[in-house]
Amino acid sequence: QVQLVESGGGLVQAGGSLRLSCAASGRTFSTYSMGWFRQVPGKEREFVASISWDGGFTYYGDVVKGRFTISRDNAKNAVYLQMNSLKPEDTALYYCAQGRKFASGSARSGNAYGYWGQGTQVTVSS
Repeated sequence: QVQLVESGGGLVQAGGSLRLSCAASGRTFSTYSMGWFRQVPGKEREFVASISWDGGFTYYGDVVKGRFTISRDNAKNAVYLQMNSLKPEDTALYYCAQGRKFASGSARSGNAYGYWGQGTQVTVSS
C-alpha cells in the first residue's frame, strides 16, 4: 500500500513562492517516477510536472515552465515542487502522484499514475 501526503500549500501573494512537499511510504519510492498535478473545481485535472525515477529527467506543463521546479530526494522518500513567480491562475488543489517503475516520468496523463495523495491547496492572491 502506497501513501502519499502533500504539504506546503497555503495563501501567497502574486509574485511569491511556495515549496510543496510530498512524503511517500509503502513500496520502494526510489524506483518510481513521480508527478505533480493540479485541479480547480469544475475544470479538468492539469499536468504540472514530473520526474523520472532517478531524478535524471524532468518535464513541465507549458504554463509553469520556467517558474516551477520539481525535484526528489530518494533518501527521504520525498518529492518537491518549488513554485516561484506565482500567479492567481496557479490557484488550485495540488496533488502528487506515483508513476511507473523505472519510468522516465514523461507521462502527462493522470492515467499513468497509480497512486495519489489527498492534495494541498495553493491560493495566490492578486
